[in-house]
Amino acid sequence: MDSPETLKTALPQLDYQRICMGLDLKQLADACRDWGFFELINHPLSTNICEDLLNQMKIFFSLPLSEKKTVERTSDNHWGFYDRELTKNARDWKQIFDTGHEHDFCIPQWPTQHPDFRIVTLAYYTECERIAIELIRSLGRTLDTNSSNLADNFKNHSSYLRLNYYPLCKNPASPQSPTIPSAGELGVGHHTDSGAITLLLQDGRQGLQIEHGGAWRTVSTGEASLVVNIGDVVQVWSNDRYKAPLHRVLASDQHVRYSAPFFLNPSFNTSYSPLPSVVGAGKAHYRPIKWGEFRKQRAAGDYANYGKEIQIDDFRISDP
Repeated sequence: MDSPETLKTALPQLDYQRICMGLDLKQLADACRDWGFFELINHPLSTNICEDLLNQMKIFFSLPLSEKKTVERTSDNHWGFYDRELTKNARDWKQIFDTGHEHDFCIPQWPTQHPDFRIVTLAYYTECERIAIELIRSLGRTLDTNSSNLADNFKNHSSYLRLNYYPLCKNPASPQSPTIPSAGELGVGHHTDSGAITLLLQDGRQGLQIEHGGAWRTVSTGEASLVVNIGDVVQVWSNDRYKAPLHRVLASDQHVRYSAPFFLNPSFNTSYSPLPSVVGAGKAHYRPIKWGEFRKQRAAGDYANYGKEIQIDDFRISDP
């Protein structure tokens, strides 16, 4: 058995085309139940568009801080650059750029001197949007519900693409650190994703860790691999059949790292609760949750320490 310092894992690999054709739904259900994570292969994202995005990220994050701050996001406008985000009330060792559809006061911002950054980022966003909604349809089939009805929650959705840059860190937390490290910095602290599913593009550098089997495991994937994980919305829909996995990101004193998660989130007016097809004659574990209100409270914690972060367990009405 590997020592904690070298505990690594390869995720289950699922074929996107076979999932969409309904051929590998059992494998999809098993991966969501046992891991909450899987590596997606044979998907429509081309190697070129993945490489283009990673290259544009390197160009953007290498800009002077003063230039990046011309497109800085605020507590009102969530789209743009930021370098002081909190996770579980602790500051992350990262810089980010978020973008999504315009809504309310959230208006996309782009560096005016770098038009290719906008073009490539939007093209990548559009492809992720299509892939993620198809995966939701397939997830619905594994939960014996009408997949079209499930996908309807994502009309006028509140999804967004995040570009992550993890600079060199002089004092990174050790890979075998406990969930809350006693020393050192994390790229991103432990958390579950609040939305439905996340598609994660990585640059080939290790950094993502998942909590599995009572231990933190470093995920091994190749460059431009696409990793998928389920979020809290799916956990609620499934009435805890599928658990949103706890994960975090390591900082490094050896290399910088880039990643790009696309977070598929429902429309703000969505109210979600355990699906009747899953609950059956049993008991629902959660009362209905209003996504718009939940997301607003979770996002507020990105900017300031408001105490305990809102969680789906705050809506739990019975034990699993």
